[in-house]
Amino acid sequence: MLKIDSHQHFWIYDEVRDSWISEDMAVLRADFMPGQLLAELQQHHFDGSVVVQSDQSPAENIFQLENAGNNAFVKGVVGWVDLQAQDIDDQLAALSGYSKLKGFRHILQGEKDRALMLKPGFVNGIAKLRPLGYTYDILIFPDQLKYAAELAAKFPDQPFVVDHIAKPAIKNGTIEEWKKDIIALAAHENVYCKVSGMVTEADWQNWQFEDFNPYLDVVFEAFGAERLMYGSDWPVCLLAASYQQVIDLTDQYTSKLTATEQAMFWGGNATKFYNL
Repeated sequence: MLKIDSHQHFWIYDEVRDSWISEDMAVLRADFMPGQLLAELQQHHFDGSVVVQSDQSPAENIFQLENAGNNAFVKGVVGWVDLQAQDIDDQLAALSGYSKLKGFRHILQGEKDRALMLKPGFVNGIAKLRPLGYTYDILIFPDQLKYAAELAAKFPDQPFVVDHIAKPAIKNGTIEEWKKDIIALAAHENVYCKVSGMVTEADWQNWQFEDFNPYLDVVFEAFGAERLMYGSDWPVCLLAASYQQVIDLTDQYTSKLTATEQAMFWGGNATKFYNL
């Protein structure tokens, strides 16, 4: 069974650029580079990973593409471009030579305009991706799920993937509104979902395996095993769990799946989605 970690990050810590890393997240105020992740992947028998942007700049693409170029286990890069730029065609053309660049992401969860993804400029940028074979990672909070469904409906042939099951409020057990909206989004068959980032939405110090089961029940029923993929969200997961613990909580849930479903979830779907 091919195993792919579909969601991880690398960075050289910069206190100005990485100001999102607050004092209570001090464990992340360090450098996290390929050699550190490789040790985890090898220990847990993973075949590779997909690195996802954490900074919204052209320099981020170069940094991550260099990491991928120097490390065979990094199978794909999800980069960043200004989708609203006037010269979006030129930006994409300049990146077209990088075979490991698989798609793009914008940090929509942090935007003041919660519906930015539906604005004409953004929509114009999304329209450029599919013809060039690029995917799009949707990073949002639950209040933006309705807009994501509208976006998915506009581009039925564009492969989308929701990061971190759209970050439901696991810590306080809130589920109903998120459940309704994620089911509606999953009705669009061009949308996949990453089972990732859950521990950081839970109580960092006191989470239990069973805290996640209601949310996992929802996404497995909504998307099916054929549109879900595993992601560690390393190193961000370290705020609340070790790499081992993130695997364990997912493994515990997916152990009831068939061998075929497990193979899709742990690697097959990510390989297909990102064309690894």
